[in-house]
Amino acid sequence: MQYWPLTLPAMIGVAAGTLLGMPAAHADGDNNTLIPNNKRLNDGVVANVYTVQHQAGCANDVKINLQLQLAAQRHTLDVLNNRNLDGDIGSDGSTPQDRANAAGYKGRVAETVAINPAVAISGIELMNQWYYNPAYMAIMSNCGNTQIGVWSENSLDRTVVVAVYGQPERPVAPTPLGSNVGLPPPVVIPENVPLDPSPDYDASDEIEFGLNWLPWILRGVYPPPAYPPQ
Repeated sequence: MQYWPLTLPAMIGVAAGTLLGMPAAHADGDNNTLIPNNKRLNDGVVANVYTVQHQAGCANDVKINLQLQLAAQRHTLDVLNNRNLDGDIGSDGSTPQDRANAAGYKGRVAETVAINPAVAISGIELMNQWYYNPAYMAIMSNCGNTQIGVWSENSLDRTVVVAVYGQPERPVAPTPLGSNVGLPPPVVIPENVPLDPSPDYDASDEIEFGLNWLPWILRGVYPPPAYPPQ
């Protein structure tokens, strides 16, 4: 099997999930840095796809599309709740294109799916699954995929992440990545320079929360006391 060289420094810093038995993350859509949430994981996927595309020579900046995100959410929940699913086909027989069309997206789509038999998945584990899969790597590095929607969900023994990539019927003007993936605006990124994730992606908050949470749960007390003022 041919392996792609792993040269994604941006991926090393992207991590989200449960450490030391912390409560499962949920796709709550906020940017809370105390309690693990899936928004940073989802945004990290977008940042890593940006990196992959620019390493492949793409000049465009991939943009988040809410219709593709809705299609990704639908399939994520379907795969999470139907254990016999392990790929692109939904429990109703739908394809990625079917789900994108139903969400109102106009254009061609492709999809990558990650399933982890655990309460969480880190950004590193996720991208390793996709980076070393030739078919998924071809999708991520396709410069024509200028739009993306990512969704993830967790249960006690299953984590699912779905990314839907789109080629809109009308080309989208390049837009520098900024607050839409957790970076302080404005951010102007020259072509072919890998994206360096913001400090929010280093998982230090999750580690700190886990270390504070562990002694309290061992004593049968939850939740732990509030963090002192900074």
